[in-house]
Formats: sequence, structure tokens, C-alpha cells
Amino acid sequence: MDIREIRGLSDEKLLDQLEDLKEALFNLRFQKAFGQLEDPNAIRRARKDVARVQTVLRERQAQKEGTNG
Repeated sequence: MDIREIRGLSDEKLLDQLEDLKEALFNLRFQKAFGQLEDPNAIRRARKDVARVQTVLRERQAQKEGTNG
């Protein structure tokens, strides 16, 4: 998921996306534990997507509070 796509989403959609990404990451970790994971880089991509969404949410929260960091 590209950062431009993430920034274009509303807060509600970002929260939904975050929940979906965390669930996908959970499932990927289970697949890894059982030796069924075909693409080991999928976990890395999922973690980075979670971080991107959390970053955008935090930026928006800070902007609403009137602080920059």
C-alpha cells in the first residue's frame, strides 16, 4: 500500500484498514509458525503497512491537537 493511498483515506477508513492489516499480519505469523508461508517478505510488507497507517493516524491526531510532534 502506497503512502499516497493511505493519506487519501478518511480516519474511519484508516482505522478499518489498520484492523484488517493487523488481522492479516496475525494470520501470516500463524502461517509462518506452521511452515505454510510461501512468501516470507509478506510479513515485512504487512508490518510496514501497519506502521504507515499508524503514522498517518498519529500525524492527524497531532494536527488536531495543534502540535507538530
